[in-house]
Amino acid sequence: MPEPTPETHVIDYRAAEQLLAARDPHGAVKLLDSVIAAHPENTAARLLRARAFFGAAQLRPAELEFQIVLEREPDNAFAHFALARTLERANRPAEAKRHFRLAAALDPRPDFVAAAGFGESG
Repeated sequence: MPEPTPETHVIDYRAAEQLLAARDPHGAVKLLDSVIAAHPENTAARLLRARAFFGAAQLRPAELEFQIVLEREPDNAFAHFALARTLERANRPAEAKRHFRLAAALDPRPDFVAAAGFGESG
């Protein structure tokens, strides 16, 4: 098997996007592992792998990947929202609420604002 090249990593990334869209998160994670091993600084690949972990119900790995993305991009509203969904699914509502609120503050999309519960008591 030939050595992977930057071009094959791009192909793997795009294929992982397609697999995730086709509801095959496990396949997406498998492709992204080699991409991230070669390019650990690639935040887009890490965000996609976090989404794939979430889709595969691998909540702890998803949480860790979303946290890496947020360390690099603390103003990434989607990453805050997705981390919040991950924490919510892991039955950690107080931590989730914090990230829902950060997401809504960074990007007041209706779904982010609704999830943040602004205006509700609690």
